[in-house]
Order: sequence, then structure tokens, then C-alpha cells
Amino acid sequence: MALCVNPRETYCRLTWEGDDYYMAKALVGTVLEGKDVTITEEMTGSDLKGMAYEPLYHFAQPKEKAWYVVADDYVTMTDGTGIVHIAPAFGEDDYRVGQANNLPVVQMVNLEGKFKPEVTPWAGRFVKEADGDIIRDLKASGKLFSSGRIKHTYPFCWRCDSPLLYYARHSWFIRTTAIKDEIIANNKKINWYPEHIRDGRFGNFLENMIDWAISRDRYWGTPLPIWKCHCGHQILIGSKEELKKRALKKFDEIELHKPYVDEVEIACDKCGDLMKRVPEVIDCWFDSGAMHTAQWHYPFENVEKFKSQFPADFICEAVDQTRGWFYSLLVTSTFLHKAPAYKNVVVLGLICDKNGIKMSKSKGNVLDCMQLFDKYGADAVRWFLYSSTAPWNTRRFFEDGIAEAQSRFLGTLQNVYSFFVMYANTENFDPKQHTMPLAQRTELDRWIVSRFNRVVGDVRTAMDAFEVTRATAAMETFVDELSNWYVRRSRRRFWGSIADAESLSAFVTLWEVLVGFSRLVAPFTPFIAESIYQNLVARIDAKAPRSVHLCDYPVVETAQLDEMLERRMGFVMRVVQLGRAARNEDNLKVRQPLAEMKVVAPEAADRAALEAMQAIVMEELNVKAVTMLSDGGALTNYIIKPNFRTIGKGPYKAFIPKIKAHLEAASGNDVHKAIAAGGYAFEIDGNPVTLKTEDVEVCTQAAGELAVQTEGTLTVALDKKLTRPLILEGLARELVNKIQFMRKDAGLDVQDRIRAAWYVADEAKRADIVEMLLNHGDYICQETLAVSLQALTDPTAGSEWNCNGIMVRVEISKEQTQ
Repeated sequence: MALCVNPRETYCRLTWEGDDYYMAKALVGTVLEGKDVTITEEMTGSDLKGMAYEPLYHFAQPKEKAWYVVADDYVTMTDGTGIVHIAPAFGEDDYRVGQANNLPVVQMVNLEGKFKPEVTPWAGRFVKEADGDIIRDLKASGKLFSSGRIKHTYPFCWRCDSPLLYYARHSWFIRTTAIKDEIIANNKKINWYPEHIRDGRFGNFLENMIDWAISRDRYWGTPLPIWKCHCGHQILIGSKEELKKRALKKFDEIELHKPYVDEVEIACDKCGDLMKRVPEVIDCWFDSGAMHTAQWHYPFENVEKFKSQFPADFICEAVDQTRGWFYSLLVTSTFLHKAPAYKNVVVLGLICDKNGIKMSKSKGNVLDCMQLFDKYGADAVRWFLYSSTAPWNTRRFFEDGIAEAQSRFLGTLQNVYSFFVMYANTENFDPKQHTMPLAQRTELDRWIVSRFNRVVGDVRTAMDAFEVTRATAAMETFVDELSNWYVRRSRRRFWGSIADAESLSAFVTLWEVLVGFSRLVAPFTPFIAESIYQNLVARIDAKAPRSVHLCDYPVVETAQLDEMLERRMGFVMRVVQLGRAARNEDNLKVRQPLAEMKVVAPEAADRAALEAMQAIVMEELNVKAVTMLSDGGALTNYIIKPNFRTIGKGPYKAFIPKIKAHLEAASGNDVHKAIAAGGYAFEIDGNPVTLKTEDVEVCTQAAGELAVQTEGTLTVALDKKLTRPLILEGLARELVNKIQFMRKDAGLDVQDRIRAAWYVADEAKRADIVEMLLNHGDYICQETLAVSLQALTDPTAGSEWNCNGIMVRVEISKEQTQ
């Protein structure tokens, strides 16, 4: 209907091969590269406004003025000729420019995307299929300057990838721009997670708001409640009761969806003739966007209930809903109630495959959730989604991640639960009969109860802030501590009888923690939580809620918190963790006893904690003694090097080579001590130099035969020297490990007793085993429940194992009870 130029750009009239052309001067070299052209006139785009031109085709005969030049800033000089064809019915910018210049909106394409009969050469053809024929026709008529393929963005259907057409249609609108400022103000009242969405993606969308086209052409749907008369009069019906009163044919009940409601006719207030409903239905986003009010049938009923429920505490949807539900809820609540429909909104990131590519059936990278449920369980899929990243981040969803989450958390929780059930059944533990006040329980039991209450608080705080990943991290840490510290350190107590106070304390404590944790984790992993609860509670207590999901959510029992105990145990766990790291780095098995561990802890409270729990550290790290130090200078040699990047930016830049030489000659331990105290001062050619922490790089080297690890101010050092008694004890522990593996492989129950026998072919090595058995035979029998440990009569029987370099053949058999 028009041609559009940029009003501020320079255009020209030029001659080439006897023909005159108009185009942007900046694009002449691109369009006519290598051609012999003559520019005869220059002008601005504004100068061309109003110039008439001959259209390529005369299929349309509009009544309004058409086929002249208009101007707008959206025309760019990046490609083409700088002159853009305007079709107001087929593009957002085209329509805008057309409206600004009163251009006719001519529609030569029907709703099927095919040319109308007026386009005689291609009538009935899909527009994209006719492209080639149109190009050939233009060429034949001498109107085609050039043709080619241009790569550019184009909309396609997200379901079937079919090319889409921009299509101008008559629609009903809500004039949302009239309340734009109110909508933006209400958005400011909402807590967004993440916060940047509020003023970023969503805020920008609101700033560029246009009126809401709410009508749709569908066979079925929520009707647009507007009745119209042929005289032009129209009314909007506000309720079902109003429709009943105005309907010419009375009814008690009617299906209010299209097409059924279209049978209702009313009398026109102006001319008395029949009024019929307009054919459109309402945009389904208006339906969902009005749920804050429509769900209560407000204002016709449930007035008090609506007031108590509006606005909603929170909503949650994917990030693409910034243009959908988040928007429609806010707009409708603003024009109905002058307030936002929700207080908090959690924005979910999109789910991609393991390579970060958006999932799509057409790409074949979609995972079948039902298959994942069958293979790993729904809890594992849920936990992976909760724990892998914050909800608002784009997340990679892949099977290996689900398997890892299942093993890391659910598998560990299941193992703890199964461990408890096995020994509780053996001891006929009944929590209703077997109880013990918390104050009478062991320190380890009081610690895990305090930790559980701490985690309850952490989870509640995280969930109140909608930080689900922080909540899952707290629970994962707790389950790891429960399994790898509490249960492992309590294992021997579960082997005992509940008649013993320490064993009873362990059973009561683990039962309480498992039941409490099932309630805590229930919203996240509902199935394992229900399984634990049903077995440990509902099965034995008819008065308890029937399901874990009917229980109150756990609250912090402040009386059960013991911050000092948690701190002491936490410090001991750090020491043990560092000790294990030291063993791993020097390839020292934990089964091999060591003579001594030195611990450097500057804080007196930490040294006191270690003193009180020294036995735990000795057992965990298999050391015979623990020595506490306040200064670790004797354990580590420090190597200090200059940080060239930092010094190179400061006043000592010219001294770098001499600083390097000075540090190499100085005592690294003295330099380190001085820097820790505030700075190391010295002189270079009479110039004072003071190095701070950021000016140096510190490397550590263990002094003597020590395995050293450091974390912050905490340092541990293991004495690596092995005496003969230590070697023999390590050999005994190694043999216990092999026999225990054989018990498990044979499928023996934990209480089954065995007979064991051994054989070593190498006579020299055999003497080591004999000596070890003389010193540690009773220990081996006690640990493996062996009633005897004899020499093998058949040197080919059993299985052969490498026990610290000695090849030992071992055979076990279950002891038959009478």
C-alpha cells in the first residue's frame, strides 16, 4: 500500500543502463557493486514523502489513498535499498506505519493462508508456495531488478514448524494502556524470585505494554459476553442472572460456553429488534488470569472467603509466563481490585537436555518421564529437579544426573532406614514401650537430635524465602552426617541389646530422627517419606495421622538445640576430614594404624573440644595418640613466592627481581609468621618494603615424615613412621576387611557366626601372618563373628586376597547352630 523511507537518511536518483532508480545513497555500493552508475540527484527521505508510484499489481482497488511514499525511523541502512514495501495487514511495523499515515488495510489472503480470488494468477494457492511463480512473473514483465535468498529471522509454529504469517484481523481489546501506571506500580509490590525479573524482563514488558486483544475465533470456549443488534447497538452482560432476566426465551440452567450460549437472544434497547451474541470467545489467558476472583464466584458469593484468600501468597510458573499468566493475573487484578493478585512469584527456568539445548520432540532430546519413574522412582526425578540448581536457573535434565541424585541422597536415606529396620526387628524395638529422655542419652545422640532441629530451622527459613535448593542442600548435608557419622559411629550400639542403656539410646534416637525427617522431606520426596512413616509410625500407632502428608510440618524444638555440642562435634568432624585427606594424599589406608596425629588449632575452644572428643578422633583416623598444638611452625615448612600480578601494580614494581631473591634466601616460616601478624617488612637498596597477604603466594611442605593437611587456621599432621606392632595391627585389620567382604558376598545375616581358615604359600610371609594372629587373633574373631580361625588343610580352597602385599587364601563357612 506504500513505500517507506527513513526521513533522516540521504537518498539519491541514479541512472544505470538507461533506467532511473531511487535508493539510499549508503547502499548504492552494495546493491550496484561494480556497476557504472551516475547519481543525478540527492535528497533526504523526508523530501520523498508523498511521492506517488506505480504498484507492481492492481489486484486491490482501495477507496483510501495508497501507493505513495511515507517515512519512518524503523527503516535501516543495513541491507536492501533503504526503501521498504508497506503491507499494513502483514506486519507489526507495517500496521503501525499504516495507521500513522491512514493507509488502507487490504487483506488479499484468507484465514487458510491462501490468496483470495482477487489475486487471479494465484488464487487458492498457499502464499509461501507461490513465491517462485511470483518471481518468475515479475521477471517476465521486466519488473524484477534481482532475486536471491536472504537469511533472516522468521516465525514458525512451535508445534509443527510450519511457517507463520503476520495477519491483521478485527479484534476486541481491553485498553490496558489506560491503567499502565497502576499495573507497573502494583508490580513493584510483588516479591520476585529472582528479583531481577521484576524490573528486568517483566518490568520491560510492562513498560512496552500494548492493549490486550482478548477475542479469539474458536468453535468452543468462554463467550465474549457482548450482544449486538443490526442497528449497531451493543451491550455487555455482567452476570448469569442478568442474562436470565434479559433472555427472550426463559431458562433455568444453560451451558454458558460457545456454541450453546449463542442460542440466547435478547431485545435491543434501541430498536426493539433481536440482539445476538458476537461470535468471538475470550482469550484463554483471560480465563486463567481471572482465577483469583472467578474461583470464588466473587462478588456474587464467598465474599469473606475471597477477602481472606486474596491476594495469593505465591504463584509459580516458567519464565515464559512473563508474557502469559503472570501478566494476565496482574492486569485483571489491577482493573478489578486495584491490587496485585499475588504477593510472591517464583519464576522457573526452562528445562534443557544435558547439552543445554531446549527439549523438543522434533529434536529427539525429550526424556520419557514415565520411563524415568519406572527406572529411578518419581522421588529421584523430583529431588534432582529441586537440588540441581535454583528454580529460576535454566536446568539441564539428564538421566545420569537423576541416577546420581538417587544414589547421593535417596540411596543414603534408604540405607539408613533399612539399617534401622533390620536391627529394630532383631531387637523387637517398640517406640511406644522403649523410650528414654533426651538428657539421659549419649552425647552423640544429643548431637544428631540437635542437628536435626537445626536442619528443620534451616529448611523452614529457606522455604519461607522460596529457596528450595538451599533447603535440599541442608537436608543432603544432614543425611550424609546421619549416615557417615552418626550411624557409622553408632553401629556397635545397634549390635547390642536394647536392655543396654547405650543401645536403647541409639534405637530411640534414630527412630525419632527418621520419623521427623520423613515429615521434613515429605513435600520433596513424598513416596519414600510415606514408606518410612507407614512402617515406623502408622503401622504401630492407630491414633497417629494416617499419612505423613496429614502430619504437621516439623518445627524447631529449641530445648533440643545444643549449639556448643554442634560446634564441638563439627570441629572434630573437620579434623577427621582433614586427617582422611592427609591419609589419601600419602596413600595411607585408614585400616593401617599410625602412632600419632598432631593438630594445630589456635582457638582454645577448639583445642578443648578436641581434648573432650579425643577418643573419637583416634578411632576414626586409627591413630594411637593425638597431640594438640597452638602453633604449627614445626610441622610445616613454608615456601613464600612473590605474587607478580599484585606487586607489579604497586609501588614495588621495580624491585620484583630483588624481592624474589630476598624471599628465596629468607626463612619461609618467619616470613609467613610476619605476614600473618600484619606484614613482612624489609629493605631493598635502602628502600622500605612491606609485603601483605595479597603480595605473596604461599606453598607448604611437610616437615620430616609427616602427612600434612591445612584448612584455614586448622592443620593436621600424621606421623607416617610404621613400627612392627603397627604393621601387624594393620595386617589384622586388612584380613578383617577381606573376611567381612566374603560374609557379605555369601549372603550371611549380620548375626550369623562363621568358621574361618587361612593359608599362605610363601613361608617367609606365613611367619608374618602367624605373628599377627598371635597378637590379634581374638580381635579378628570378634569383628567377624568367627568361632574359630585355623590353618587351611586344603591350600586350594577358599579365595585368595592381597593383604598388604601378602597373598592370603581364606575360606569361611557358616557355623551350624543346634
